Amino acid sequence: MPLSAERKTWYFGRLQELLGTYTKIMVVQCDNVGSKQMADIRMALRGDAVVLLGKNTMIRKIMSNYVREHPGHPYEALIPRVRGNVGFIFTNGDLGLVREVVEKYRVPAPARVGAVAPTDVFVPPGPTGADPGQTSFFQVLQIPTKIAKGQIEITNEVHLIKKGDKVGNSEAALLTKLNIRPFTYGLKIDLIYDNGSIFEAAVLDLTDADLRARFIGAVRNLAAASLALGYPTLASLPHSIANAFKALVAVAVECNAYSFEKALPFRKALGLPEVGAAPKAAAKAEGGDDAAEDAPKEEKKEAAPAKKEKTADY
Repeated sequence: MPLSAERKTWYFGRLQELLGTYTKIMVVQCDNVGSKQMADIRMALRGDAVVLLGKNTMIRKIMSNYVREHPGHPYEALIPRVRGNVGFIFTNGDLGLVREVVEKYRVPAPARVGAVAPTDVFVPPGPTGADPGQTSFFQVLQIPTKIAKGQIEITNEVHLIKKGDKVGNSEAALLTKLNIRPFTYGLKIDLIYDNGSIFEAAVLDLTDADLRARFIGAVRNLAAASLALGYPTLASLPHSIANAFKALVAVAVECNAYSFEKALPFRKALGLPEVGAAPKAAAKAEGGDDAAEDAPKEEKKEAAPAKKEKTADY
């Protein structure tokens, strides 16, 4: 139904206002989303975000006018992405919280004939509730079955529909007969605009732990490059200090004449003597004790003549 002139004027003003007010935009796919489901999403996001849908031609025209008034604005990169059944979610809050609300309102749906399967569909083994007269129906789909307790029972799990394939008449009839609703439909986040940056929705799957691990990996690479080039940086400085300490400990371990306080535990762990103890032990082993015992005897021999008294001649 074509929009009236008043409605178009209001829509132009509303979208321009949102483009100038909000700094974060989610571009969402709206395929197979019902009006009740959309109303629930709007209600849940009220106060945190604004959902706006419209004709692509109008949206592209309004965005082009906005970029013309603000030359070089990053919104220009969004214009080519306005294709298909898309909508916008405007927010200044946490994108992760907004996505949680959007994902919360996904609803299960049956497989419709001709629809493209968004996921793989498997039929589990077990009783089907179908009478044995419907065996040919399962044979057409090449589903292994057996008769058990007066009903058809599927013996093995069957990969019925592959992701990206169209749902056929037989597949849709079988899933309906088994009361299986394999698909879920809701707003699908396709693209995110955040203060001039445009990225895919998969970025929102990154957690704080993922960011921490990536940051640590980058710091390690920087430290390795700095050490290899011999160019000190804040990332390589701790490693340089640790390597210098290791070199000093190696010298203290190999040299008995030199040590320092932090190296003493390493010498003790290796069973090495205290600093300066080795020369004394070597001198003792070479006969230092015998020399010490002989020294007093020589002193006694030299002191003996000094005790004789001269007699006077009369």
